[in-house]
Amino acid sequence: MKFLVDANLPFKLAINLRGKGFDVIHTDNLPNKEQSTDQEIRKISQEQDRIVISKDSDFLDSHLILGSPRKFLYISTGNIINRDLMKLIENNLDKIIDLFTIYDLIELNNNAIIAHENY
Repeated sequence: MKFLVDANLPFKLAINLRGKGFDVIHTDNLPNKEQSTDQEIRKISQEQDRIVISKDSDFLDSHLILGSPRKFLYISTGNIINRDLMKLIENNLDKIIDLFTIYDLIELNNNAIIAHENY
C-alpha cells in the first residue's frame, strides 16, 4: 500500500508508516514541498496509485465529486496534538488497512473509523 501524507500532517507520520514497510511520501518530499497544490497532490496520487492522508476537506470534496484522489484517508479529528494523532493512527492502522481493501474513503475521528460506501 502506498500513501501520500499532506502538509497538514506531521512528517513523522510518513516516517512511522515507512517504518512499518509502507511506501510513503510526504508533501515535504515533493518539489514544491508544503506549497504543493491540491491539484499536484491529486495528480501524484493518481499517477502513483497512492492513498492521500489529509485533514483537508477539499480532498474529501474532490474525492466525492471527481473521484480524485481514488483513495482517501480523511483525518477529521479537529485540533489534536501530534502525539495523540500519531497514537490514534497507530492504534487503528491495521483496521484502516483492512478497510482500504474494500472501501475508497475512510474517515478517522477521535472516536471511530468510518468506512464510507463507494459511489
